[in-house]
Amino acid sequence: MKALGHTDAAVLVPLFTDAAGDWNVAFTERNRDLRKHAGEISFPGGRRDPGETLLDTALREAEEEVGLPRMEVEIVGALAPVGTFVTGYRVYPFVAVINAGFDWRPQRTEVANVIELSLKDLRRGRRLRPLLGKGLPVPTITFQVDGHLIWGATARMVDQLLRRVAPIL
Repeated sequence: MKALGHTDAAVLVPLFTDAAGDWNVAFTERNRDLRKHAGEISFPGGRRDPGETLLDTALREAEEEVGLPRMEVEIVGALAPVGTFVTGYRVYPFVAVINAGFDWRPQRTEVANVIELSLKDLRRGRRLRPLLGKGLPVPTITFQVDGHLIWGATARMVDQLLRRVAPIL
């Protein structure tokens, strides 16, 4: 399926292993007073600046939003772009491996919190639930883990990621 959207954006999907050797991923919980996507759980990322590659966008935004320097990021792949239905973004996800125990430094004007979740817990928390779309319930992939609800474009990215890494989980 071609990604909907008219504005290019990119996100970083930061993976790391915990002390038990299990794979985890870091998300941002967006500040509740933002104009777009307020309070939502997403990956660090944002809109592409003129003259910037999509990978540069993902790396820049991760450094700005959570303090993750590009020299500590190893890009290992990319997922298919995902569109946002309401805000019109076409989001390009770049998958990276980072060192465990990174000291997140959220930019408080944009990011309320950094949330680390295991891929195994995400896989167990996958649900198809009806969310309202234009007033009608639409079956939508969501992930419910430790009281966190991941839905929309981020859930579609997580679903892609889990399908790709299933053999190692």
